[in-house]
Amino acid sequence: MKGQAVTYNYISDYLFKVQAKGRNTISLDELRSEFKVSEKALQQGIFRLKIKNQLAQVRKKFYVIIPPQYSHRGMIPYTLFVDDMMKHLKREYYVGLLSAAALHGAGHQQPMEFNIVIRKPTFRNIKNQKLSIAFFTKGDWDPDQVSQRKTEAGYLNISTPELTVFDLVCYNQKIGGLNRIIPILEDLSEEIKPSVIARTAKNQKSPVIQRLGYLFDELGIKNLSEALYKSMEKKKVKEVLLSPLHKNRSGVINNRWKIIINTKLDI
Repeated sequence: MKGQAVTYNYISDYLFKVQAKGRNTISLDELRSEFKVSEKALQQGIFRLKIKNQLAQVRKKFYVIIPPQYSHRGMIPYTLFVDDMMKHLKREYYVGLLSAAALHGAGHQQPMEFNIVIRKPTFRNIKNQKLSIAFFTKGDWDPDQVSQRKTEAGYLNISTPELTVFDLVCYNQKIGGLNRIIPILEDLSEEIKPSVIARTAKNQKSPVIQRLGYLFDELGIKNLSEALYKSMEKKKVKEVLLSPLHKNRSGVINNRWKIIINTKLDI
């Protein structure tokens, strides 16, 4: 018991030093390297820290350090550890979709789930009593469409408002459907320049551009819908469903965007 307590105290002191340097995370490999003790003693020390809400496991071999002001929650905000986590996992990423929208000031409340976009292969989502992180995969993205946001813990990769609206439409079925994203698109539109969204559209698939352009038209955001319409002048456009996963496969066709309106929108 005495050896266990000593290990716990040593780890606790070390975590304090790590936090003093501005870090909020630590890996099991780092602890193993720092403390030349048995694996059992190390795990017992980690367990006691977790019980006291001073340490929380996010993924295998990766932990966040919890300062006193967050001990009642047993977890720190996502923005304070996500970048470290992705570096630990050696994966390129950006914060996207609903989480990016919230960071850009869009939406009326913080989403319960944190959205991260990664390149393939896919990653298993993280979900427990303290965390809910969803990973979305895509083949590639333009680095110019991802910006860095300064946080208390360093920097966070986040999609630009322009890339965010395309992603919201692309993955809408996984985040609550079109009606959930409509008010967010309206909020984000205030941060978007027509010239930038037209440039961003070059890397997007035609069906996504068609759906977003149609939604902007329906919302009365003509400057952005016109910019998207012009961006498609040289593309071959086919008729697509407004909601591809909706059971209804037919509906009135919007000739401007070649959209088959197979679901009702709350606009």
